[in-house]
Amino acid sequence: MPNTQGTPIVLQPTTETYEAFQYAYDHFGWTLFDAMLPGCLITLQRRPRSSGFFAPARFVRGDATRCDEIAMNPAHFQLHTDEFTLSILVHEMAHQWQEHFGTPGRGRYHNRQWADKMIALGLHPSDTGAAEGRETGDRMAHYTVEGGPFEQAAKSLLDSGFSIPWRECLPKKQGTDGTPEEPGSPRDKGGQRVKYTCPVCGLNAWSRHDAGLTCTEHGVPMSAAK
Repeated sequence: MPNTQGTPIVLQPTTETYEAFQYAYDHFGWTLFDAMLPGCLITLQRRPRSSGFFAPARFVRGDATRCDEIAMNPAHFQLHTDEFTLSILVHEMAHQWQEHFGTPGRGRYHNRQWADKMIALGLHPSDTGAAEGRETGDRMAHYTVEGGPFEQAAKSLLDSGFSIPWRECLPKKQGTDGTPEEPGSPRDKGGQRVKYTCPVCGLNAWSRHDAGLTCTEHGVPMSAAK
């Protein structure tokens, strides 16, 4: 489709990205939620220490129709497999299910009803992201149950050729002499190290300011101190 100057538009990453997430939302809506969910506006947002979030009735249309929001953090796409990213989407869809057909916990609290729904979906809630973690709480991760409904639904989607089409990359910087400067070089932030923290277990580590560290125990990105 040409633009106003008649020059062909070669890339359409916005369309490709949002159509992919809409397709995944529809797929899981049918396979895991019996087509009960009312739809939502999927957005990309870099909320600190969050892989994604759900917000009820966040948007309104001109005819006064309201819809929910499910936000996905694109900074995490390059750190995980597509299956893990899709599990974050379904995690937030479980919140949407509870908003419309259950009783959500107060504030950010993930209550027993939500935990039971997640277990039924084949995503086991855990505050540590591992089997020994608590199943309810304010900040919750999850792990995939082998052979469970989510794993089967995700496999069928990925086997059809689905993938997250665009991922964030770390750009090279320009040094004072105009040559590419690799992250972590002596000129990078004056050699200063940044504190990173795992949002699940609170583990701390120090590295260069754009290291993109991941907690290997829980498989989640570590957040850099501001």
